[in-house]
Amino acid sequence: MRAIWKGTISFGLVSIPISLYPAAQRDELKFRLLRRKDLSPVNYKRVAENDGKEVPWDEIVKGYEYEKGRFVVIRDEDFQRVDVEATQTVDILNFVKQSEVNPLLYYKPYYMEVGKGGDKAYALLREALVSSGKIAIAKVVIKVRQHLAAIKPQEKGLMLELMHFPDEIRDVSEFKAPATKTISKPEMKMALQLIDSMSEKWNPDHYRNEYREALEKMIDHKIETGESGDSPAPRRKKAAGNIIDLAEVLQRSIREAGKQGKARTAHARAVVRHAKTTGKPASQTASRTKPAKKSGGRSRAKTASPRRKAA
Repeated sequence: MRAIWKGTISFGLVSIPISLYPAAQRDELKFRLLRRKDLSPVNYKRVAENDGKEVPWDEIVKGYEYEKGRFVVIRDEDFQRVDVEATQTVDILNFVKQSEVNPLLYYKPYYMEVGKGGDKAYALLREALVSSGKIAIAKVVIKVRQHLAAIKPQEKGLMLELMHFPDEIRDVSEFKAPATKTISKPEMKMALQLIDSMSEKWNPDHYRNEYREALEKMIDHKIETGESGDSPAPRRKKAAGNIIDLAEVLQRSIREAGKQGKARTAHARAVVRHAKTTGKPASQTASRTKPAKKSGGRSRAKTASPRRKAA
């Protein structure tokens, strides 16, 4: 994987060379637009509004519309001239307690890999953050945009998490708040009981993208059968009606949560047993919920390739 950014952390008079790598990835299925009658891929064209002619990439520039229909052209060197130093540095502004920062401000994490000669200073910053219980607030320019960011210890390294500037967060007062109603003690007791019955130790292996799995299964079926038409409409769950008796609904929820809790426990034990038997990590065992496909007219390798080409 290639670094998306290289530079230094400016920590007082200390400079630490680092590289940034995306810490998260969205493994989504990609689809092409096709013409219905012959499934010919449909391509996009860059067309000028003035005359409707297609514009090649080498004739395209970036512009800012300062009045309706009036633009000023901004070139790459203009972006670089705004703040050359900032494009090279994660500039630490101050240190704060993480608990004081609104979680809504965080939105995109990156791993910070230490560069040559920076190991000791990098380790010192990480250990100092752990010992102080604080995070560093910094500014950094990535892809011609300045970002607010937080530097946090993450296992044996550091993580840079991009943040919204506070004025980018919409005020909660813009949204309708629930009408004030008195919550009875029995209702609160049952709500807490429901939370308790649904509580368990955090285990990321329990969570899967079930929609993606179902979509892949449907696509595999279409590839294997040669089907290209519409699939039957799915059966949808009925929306819940108005809650008449909250206490009764909570009581039913507690009973249902108890059943689901037993099922999750049984599944977790089965995953552990399977992992011990096969010697595979539990995370791999848990993610494989679908049985292996039987070899049929088309092999798995062949059926996978059309989907990759389509992406």
